[in-house]
Amino acid sequence: MMIEQIIEIVKEASRLMVREGFNIMQKDTHANLVTTSDLAVQDFLTHKLGVLLPGSGFLCEEDDLRELDHEYIWIIDPIDGTTNYSRSQSDCCISVALTRNWIPEIAVVYSPWRNELYTACKGGGAFCNGKPIHVSDRPYEDSLFYSAMSTYRKDLSKACSGFIYDVFMEVIDIRRLGSAALELCCLAAGYAELFFEIRLHPWDYAGAGLILQEAGGVLGNFDGQAPSLRQADTILAANSAESLGRLQEMLHRHLDKRPY
Repeated sequence: MMIEQIIEIVKEASRLMVREGFNIMQKDTHANLVTTSDLAVQDFLTHKLGVLLPGSGFLCEEDDLRELDHEYIWIIDPIDGTTNYSRSQSDCCISVALTRNWIPEIAVVYSPWRNELYTACKGGGAFCNGKPIHVSDRPYEDSLFYSAMSTYRKDLSKACSGFIYDVFMEVIDIRRLGSAALELCCLAAGYAELFFEIRLHPWDYAGAGLILQEAGGVLGNFDGQAPSLRQADTILAANSAESLGRLQEMLHRHLDKRPY
């Protein structure tokens, strides 16, 4: 199966996530980092996956790589959680999604330092290290809530701070790993129940979003629609449609429209 070949390629690419000897650069803001490891992993993946599926395109985080006029498109974050990676923290991962006509069909999210391999094929369930996973059945009030304050667009932080506070007052607690892909996978595995970020790019959630949905979870954008894979979007996710609805209702109390 193709997913087994993708897993092999991703694991091989993870060897380029070295512990030391890489360089760190800033992108558009001082908080948005890229390392030579990000670039090396992305170059490796685009080459190998392009050979695996000739004629496919790519939407990748680094170097503004967008080859979108294809039936099949790989959406890749070579290292999600680059700041964690640059400080030798384990919460970082490689995220790969294969889409057909912009619908995710295969997802692989691999965190080598956590020893966690999350995978899914559309209609085939979700797995961590080969074992089936499923979202929890905890109600909204008993939820753990993953969220963040718009690190790369700090001007948006005030727009979501009140919402995050109000959700926090209704649930158990808030968590932040610094990797949206891993946080969504943690929802898929039942470790938490709620997720919100006001602005994410497709490579942040394309793979993990499919894994979450195949594990029984739900996700949507500000308007309650399926998130766009063509541009940045607001992402809300939950272990149930009821909890997602409560998140969206709370968000609309604070914002009358998406603020970008």
